[in-house]
Amino acid sequence: MYQNFVNLKGRINLKVFDSFGNLKDEEDINNVIVNVGKAVVAGRILDDVTSAQAQPFDFIALGTNNTAAAATQTTLGAEITTGGGERSSASGSRVLTNVASDTAQLINTFNFTSTFSIVESGIFNDANSGDMLARQTFTAKNVNNGDSLQVTWKVTVS
Repeated sequence: MYQNFVNLKGRINLKVFDSFGNLKDEEDINNVIVNVGKAVVAGRILDDVTSAQAQPFDFIALGTNNTAAAATQTTLGAEITTGGGERSSASGSRVLTNVASDTAQLINTFNFTSTFSIVESGIFNDANSGDMLARQTFTAKNVNNGDSLQVTWKVTVS
């Protein structure tokens, strides 16, 4: 018997640049697709979602709480709301991982005017609240005034 399982798998790439554009730090790791994110994706397939859930997952948020990522989480532990780390609309595209257009890719560069030790990021479908699709924690990305952090999320349907 043939079985075809569909999974959502994610990766996050983080690049920290200093105020002169020099790469200070880079990390590429798997991420956690959270339960509410899976439910919203399933609902969108059937067009069985609330009006808020019908919005695309195209916002990236950063935070300072290093509680390990878990499927049951619905928000970041301590989301940054000032100093250049505010939740931002990302540039989205579909790219090839295994077959054409099987991966949703979101990219945003955060430009900082304050100092932070960033240890978490997530994907959301609203600029201020909304549902979270994915979350991950990582080694501290220390940024200062003038630094930037490029965040690239990839979610592959395989």
